[in-house]
Amino acid sequence: MSARKGCSTGSGSSSNSSRRLLQHRMKCNCGNDAVIRTVKNGPNVGSKFYGCPLWPDTKCDMFKLIDGSNDVEDLRVQLLEKNTTIAEMEVVQKLKDDKIKILQKKKGSLEEELNGLKCEMSKLKVDTVKEKTIKANLQLALVIVCVFFIIMYYLK
Repeated sequence: MSARKGCSTGSGSSSNSSRRLLQHRMKCNCGNDAVIRTVKNGPNVGSKFYGCPLWPDTKCDMFKLIDGSNDVEDLRVQLLEKNTTIAEMEVVQKLKDDKIKILQKKKGSLEEELNGLKCEMSKLKVDTVKEKTIKANLQLALVIVCVFFIIMYYLK
């Protein structure tokens, strides 16, 4: 498998070792900054290696074991591990933020639907009260008509 090492240059003091660590980033074959991964199977289990950040969703074959024999390399690995952890946490946070936005939109539409249902229920209650009033009035009118006919019948 092949690996390509990229080096970005920037202005500033070359004596600052942390700045040099940031400037000398391992690049994967597709041009992205490589991330640190840990071997999970095979004879090198537990070993650290550089890999593509888009793996397994890419065909990039970036793989370079980290030997740990160089102090600068060790510091670079530690820095990249922290950067990888931060990047992963940022992705998780973005996913959570996106889910929150979706749930807030859904909550808003459900609240609108609930308010509509409450209005409908209020109208139905008013209609029910009106129908009961009309029914009572019709019953009263029927009783009055019956009494009127009975009175008319006996007066004849």
